[in-house]
Amino acid sequence: MKPRYSGEPEYARSRLWLAAIVMMLFGLLGHPDRARAQTTEGPADRKMDHSQMDHGQMDHGTGKPLQGMDMGSMQGGKAPPDARDPDAYAEGVRSGPMRGMDMADDNRFGRLLIDKFEYAHGNGPDAAVLDAQAWYGGDYDKLWVKAQGERASGRLQDLRAEALWDHAIAAFWGFQLGARHDFGEGPGRDWAAVGIQGLAPYWFDVEATAYAGPSGRTAARFAAEYDLLLTQRLILQPDLEVTLYGKDDPDRGIGSGLSSMDLGLRLRYEIRRQFAPYVGVVFDQKYGDTADFARAANGSAHDVKLVLGIRAWF
Repeated sequence: MKPRYSGEPEYARSRLWLAAIVMMLFGLLGHPDRARAQTTEGPADRKMDHSQMDHGQMDHGTGKPLQGMDMGSMQGGKAPPDARDPDAYAEGVRSGPMRGMDMADDNRFGRLLIDKFEYAHGNGPDAAVLDAQAWYGGDYDKLWVKAQGERASGRLQDLRAEALWDHAIAAFWGFQLGARHDFGEGPGRDWAAVGIQGLAPYWFDVEATAYAGPSGRTAARFAAEYDLLLTQRLILQPDLEVTLYGKDDPDRGIGSGLSSMDLGLRLRYEIRRQFAPYVGVVFDQKYGDTADFARAANGSAHDVKLVLGIRAWF
């Protein structure tokens, strides 16, 4: 067997050292940026503590602090004395909320509705009839004014006027509180009023109001109407109104209990949504002592009237 060369271990060790030197040189030649960074880095750079730097005062383009500028004051706090007045170049317009950006429920709206303004012909004297409402306010609170009356034979027969505060209690309902005054034949009457008004299911417009006056007088009124659209402009409107009183009032021809009921049927044509002429028929029925008072005054407890009028709103 051939003996091994006696110098082989030393040769192997020298070959490993040569390989290590070559790899180190290859690493330096293959990454010049790393070599440059290792050669240019100094002790001061290695000792920099970035956690203690105030980045608000650094120029991020060069990494150097800004000279002569307090960046901390730009992040809030009191404006410097030489700060520009924000209103100085606004041509007299002061800074404030942007117009047109208010919430809708902050706005105020108003409307005048002349629901019935008509000429009525029946068994008794011909009459002019008015039923109107007006309101002004926001989504939650409104001032509501109502007037309903009749004029015949050149005199005001009866007129009910109400001023009410209306407060929304549901999406389509309002609670109303206020006062009422009765004009016309006989002494005037004052009432406190409380009730509700709104849109019932199936689109019925409903009013229900209770009244209380001096000397123990009480009254109640219920009214409802419905718009049946035959076409987009031709509308048939049935309506019902019922009144009740707690005690007799002979000076005004009113009896206690169920006093009267009016049932109307009107057909209108809306030339515009805001203006519509109509024709119709009204059934007027008085009950109890109210009917007796009407007969005693040479009147009738029952009447059928043909009406011609206009409906308008603004």
